[in-house]
Amino acid sequence: MKKSLIQFKSSESISFSFIFFLKLYRSLYSAFIHIMATASVPFKSREEHRKTIELDEARKAGLAPAEKDEDGKEINPHIPQYVSSAPWYLNAERPSLKHQRKWKSDPNYTKSWYDRGAKIFQASKYRKGACENCGAMTHVAKGCMERPRKVGAKHTNKHIAADEKVETFELDYDGKRDRWNGYDASTYARVIERYEARDDARKKYLKEQQLKKLEKGDQNDEGAAIDEAEDDDDLRVDEAKVDESKQMDFAKVEKRVRTTGGGSTGTVRNLRIREDTAKYLLNLDVTSAHYDPKTRSMREDPLPEADPNEKFYLGDNQNRNSGQALEFKDLNIHAWEAFDKGQDVHMQAAPSQAELLYKNFKVMKEKLKSQTKETIIEKYGNAADEDKLPRELLLGQSERQVEYDRAGRIIKGQEAAIPRSKYEEDVYINNHTTVWGSWWKDHQWGFKCCKQTIRNSYCTGTAGIEAAEAANDLMRANIARKEAAAEDPTPVEEKRPATWGSDVPEDLVLDEKLLADALKKEDQRKREEKDERKRKYNVKWNDEVTQEDMEAYRMKKVHHDDPMSKFMN
Repeated sequence: MKKSLIQFKSSESISFSFIFFLKLYRSLYSAFIHIMATASVPFKSREEHRKTIELDEARKAGLAPAEKDEDGKEINPHIPQYVSSAPWYLNAERPSLKHQRKWKSDPNYTKSWYDRGAKIFQASKYRKGACENCGAMTHVAKGCMERPRKVGAKHTNKHIAADEKVETFELDYDGKRDRWNGYDASTYARVIERYEARDDARKKYLKEQQLKKLEKGDQNDEGAAIDEAEDDDDLRVDEAKVDESKQMDFAKVEKRVRTTGGGSTGTVRNLRIREDTAKYLLNLDVTSAHYDPKTRSMREDPLPEADPNEKFYLGDNQNRNSGQALEFKDLNIHAWEAFDKGQDVHMQAAPSQAELLYKNFKVMKEKLKSQTKETIIEKYGNAADEDKLPRELLLGQSERQVEYDRAGRIIKGQEAAIPRSKYEEDVYINNHTTVWGSWWKDHQWGFKCCKQTIRNSYCTGTAGIEAAEAANDLMRANIARKEAAAEDPTPVEEKRPATWGSDVPEDLVLDEKLLADALKKEDQRKREEKDERKRKYNVKWNDEVTQEDMEAYRMKKVHHDDPMSKFMN
């Protein structure tokens, strides 16, 4: 045991010394690298260092020409110093970025590409190990690209396919990621020819259509119309072009042709129309609508007091409250509410899904509205309906009975008919002769026949009324007798036997008043034990314990053996 302990201590000291020398070696190596790095940089005084910093700031601001490398190329002044400065072991005397470029080229890398469709040998008979389908030696039947023959070349020994040229290239980093590697630029000539043929066909068609129109119209303008048809495809003048006579006093607006993928063309103005007044010139008042020159926006109306019919610009906020902006706002609100209710919908993540759900929601909402409206009309009718009631209903029977004499005068039935209710009327319960609520006294409803205020009571008639009046008279007499008493009897202190111990004498009694005070003190003491913040600083101890204090302690004490102790507060 002692020997193993000595071996453990020796191994521990060896590992500690190894770690110490390793850290020392690392610190010496980093110091050597720092010295060599600073040795290549000449020493600069404080003034030279300040001038160098000022020159770098001027180059970044564009006030001084950029620094050039040995090849005469300008170096971007915004490149960080740790990128532009060369390592010490390169011994760079001039600023350069060659250390950031790959100056070593691997001879194994190539930029060539596969020779597609090239054949190297054409065999006349089937060879062992060749493709059983076509007979070529460069692949097997599983990877054959020819159609599967009914009888393969292995069995027929006919129509042997030539061997393909198989090449293997080792591309560099750029070659593996070059999208256009192996692309033949001469194949793009066919694309140009196809588009030129389409343009020629369009010009020919436009000429024919224009000539057909001119043959039916005025013959004097035939030459001008033909020229216009020839130049139509080149100019592509927009139909909304302003008349040239109105632009004589303005600068010429340059146009460029815009061609989309669908083949439609049109002119796009690279400048605004000169006769359009700028937003900030509509109202030169300082307190007018604010104009933001950075975004060229004026959100408020610059002329709020002008006639709306004469204004052509109402502010940028007008666009948010009109058109499809409101629909887009409702779509966003619906997506938010649907997401809060648990649906997996997000306007930015899946806009198409959100729009489809919103359309379905509107359809279902309109359908539910129409169903609710039809149900209400079917049940209660439509008083606003313009259709007249049928004659059978207007002159139909009613519950009103009218009696006439021989002269046609109304004898009975002239009074207004009592409206019928859907509730039961004149229904008496428990031998009562009046309904519940026919009598009111002292904020209570009751029956008028027996003057009782209990809903399910049995009617007692006049006997019950007399008994209730006699009880009231007796109660009033007792109240008067009590008020007539001149002196109240002296209160007798109530005593109660103690129950806080088995060894208490039987003749011991407690004062109820002192016991109540003791219970309050015990409650206060327990609250202070639970919350130390309510404990007072100046505590005065009282060693005198009365019989009432002992009884209060026993009553408030929690007995753990009591099964109901968990339900006590």
